[in-house]
Amino acid sequence: MQSDFILNQNLKLSTSSQEKETKEQFLRFNLVPDTNVMLPIIQLSEVLTVPYGQIIPVPHMPAWVMGVYNWRGEILWMVDLGHLVGLTPWHQKPVTSSNHRAVVLNANSANSGRAENGRNEMLGLVVSQIEDIEFCNPSDFYSPPASAVSSELAPFLRGYWLKPNGEMLVALDGEAIIAAMPKP
Repeated sequence: MQSDFILNQNLKLSTSSQEKETKEQFLRFNLVPDTNVMLPIIQLSEVLTVPYGQIIPVPHMPAWVMGVYNWRGEILWMVDLGHLVGLTPWHQKPVTSSNHRAVVLNANSANSGRAENGRNEMLGLVVSQIEDIEFCNPSDFYSPPASAVSSELAPFLRGYWLKPNGEMLVALDGEAIIAAMPKP
């Protein structure tokens, strides 16, 4: 009886290690209360709490560029991710706290290798709420019908994933988001 338990446990461990090889970690967050999106953890550096007034606006930028923020002594461009993908801009949402929630997107993930002058390309993405970490296989992503995707969202969309409970999560491409950023 004891050996069966050990055998089953070992079988379970080998199965879960195979699953880990195909699954990736994604950070799930909300852009508005009914829009759940996720980005690969490998493309993210940090989650920030930024007090209102700490993002300095920069003139002549697209409306979705909120401005710059002093992050660890470096200039970090801050983007309203919801506005970028065609949702309600943060300044039109009801204020529920005195801080912005943001994730720091890093263009130099293990896959991209891009850098200017040997420096990482980083971008702060302001989101409504940080949720959780999801484990999923990108090969399980579905492509939505073209008629269901806004022209603002399409360039940043990797696909969508249906969780076993039926919840739909939109998977975004961090490198495409950074590529959309105007060069100052």
